Amino acid sequence: MLRSMYSGVSGMKTNQTKMDVIGNNIANSTTTAFKAGRVQFRDLFSQSQARAQGPSAAGRGGVNPKQVGQGVSVSAIDTLFEGGSMQPTGRDLDLGIEGEGFFVVATDREGSKLRFTRDGAFYKDQDGFLVNAEGFRLLGDRFQSTELPDVDPSVREPLSIPNEIEGHKLDSFSIDESGLITGVYDDGSVYYLGSITLAKFENNGGLEKKGGNTYEESLNSGEPVYETAAAGGMGVVRQGCLESSNVDLANEFTDMIVTSRAYQANSRIITTSDEMLQELINLKR
Repeated sequence: MLRSMYSGVSGMKTNQTKMDVIGNNIANSTTTAFKAGRVQFRDLFSQSQARAQGPSAAGRGGVNPKQVGQGVSVSAIDTLFEGGSMQPTGRDLDLGIEGEGFFVVATDREGSKLRFTRDGAFYKDQDGFLVNAEGFRLLGDRFQSTELPDVDPSVREPLSIPNEIEGHKLDSFSIDESGLITGVYDDGSVYYLGSITLAKFENNGGLEKKGGNTYEESLNSGEPVYETAAAGGMGVVRQGCLESSNVDLANEFTDMIVTSRAYQANSRIITTSDEMLQELINLKR
């Protein structure tokens, strides 16, 4: 059987994978804080027809190796973590991060199962806890004081904005660049309610996507480093903004055209190889 047939099949498979990634990128072009994927290819092993030879004692020059490639495979599917632009929403619990950090959320009430996200669209549940669209609680250093306390970024507790303190109703609240949550109550008292903890990793590309705009630590991401916003290179928190997707639609449509043509060309390899085999078979009539 012609090797070109198998090369064509491998080319079709890899370009189908690339098209899958492109399709997912385009589908998530308006998803909050979505990070685009990128496919990289590598050639497979090559079959040697003849090995390289060095110059001979008789004065003949060296000879290069003769090799025939066996096709292509996917070498990597990367996640590109370049930041998206900040889109103002005017909503108090919409938060964006300008920098490398991730919000830390817990998938359980105890806060032991952690996820990481750049999607800062949070809500208050009936108990005043800050949660995302999945119901995961936002973590940080929680306190309730009229004096600014020392913030401990190693503390990871569910953050809340109480609707009432000592019989006084919440009037308004704000979240500054450092993630400090401040509440003003109807008697004019000002309470510091907590500080948002951010996390970053040595290798963001090693994080595993878990759906819902969240990621999990993996063996190749490195362990998370926790810090308050505006410290340790985490970036700053922007209240009333959300990070947009970093998908570049112009690039995606260009890649889609190139990938479609590459898929078509690889399918043509198979049909042409089949025609060659047909000619070989027809030699016996």
